[in-house]
Amino acid sequence: MQDTIAQLKRGESAIITDVSSANIPLKLLEMGCLPGSTVKLVQLAPFQDPMYLDINGSHLAIRKETAALILIEKITHE
Repeated sequence: MQDTIAQLKRGESAIITDVSSANIPLKLLEMGCLPGSTVKLVQLAPFQDPMYLDINGSHLAIRKETAALILIEKITHE
């Protein structure tokens, strides 16, 4: 099973690998939520939803339900 944005912890970064789900709003794609983009979890709202993300320098808040549809590959810092 591949990781999704919903699984990121605060401060973690990843590369988006797939946004092919039909349930992802077109607006997110227009704002740069595309394969190859870097995503970082900046903060979570008090009840863990929505998630506040930095995607290639743009700041977005998305629902965890939507974040669970966007596949990622975590960036490991060695």
